[in-house]
Amino acid sequence: MPTLEAIHWGPASKAKPRQLVILCHGLGADAFDLIDLAPSWQHACPDALFAAVHAPLQHDSGFGRQWWSVADRSPPVAEAGARTAATYLHGFIDAELTRLELPDEAYAIMGFSQGAMISLFTGLRRPAAPRAILAFSGALIAPETLPAELANHAPVLLVHGEADEAVPVSRSHDAEAALIAAGVPVDAHYIPRLGHGIDDTGISLGALALQRGFS
Repeated sequence: MPTLEAIHWGPASKAKPRQLVILCHGLGADAFDLIDLAPSWQHACPDALFAAVHAPLQHDSGFGRQWWSVADRSPPVAEAGARTAATYLHGFIDAELTRLELPDEAYAIMGFSQGAMISLFTGLRRPAAPRAILAFSGALIAPETLPAELANHAPVLLVHGEADEAVPVSRSHDAEAALIAAGVPVDAHYIPRLGHGIDDTGISLGALALQRGFS
């Protein structure tokens, strides 16, 4: 199985990393799409190394990357794609924590769109809970399997624009309900007039979630 490649930033403190923050991009993008969030969040976790990963597959269009193909958007196909992609992300997190000589729980996962979907799917199934899972404009894949497969109760931040034209805001509402039902702590924010993107409010909410998670 190929190893995920990543772009790194930090730590802002210039010290040896004490935490790891993984950034997972959306469909058709790549790691460069999210690495600029690192400077915005540096004050929340100055000793963290940010690692923006390239998704494992080339996008079906030939441009950018994808965690799994969405040529068939049916729930069973999405679940199968997420399960395969999660093996890549699990391997990357484990390897990075080992390389940095960090404890198993010294990490957080953030994702946007399809990256938010894989962040939720992977993060909640890891034996060592992430300090935080930040899911922007995403969805919960295979919610019916979560109660049996839930491995931790990491705090989850959900942020979604109410005017999202790519991933309907209802997907995060559904995720919030399923997570609460499973006993996962959720902080959900739905932003009026925001489309498929991350605005200043979302950046501030993400910084707070990371600060709380690593405090």
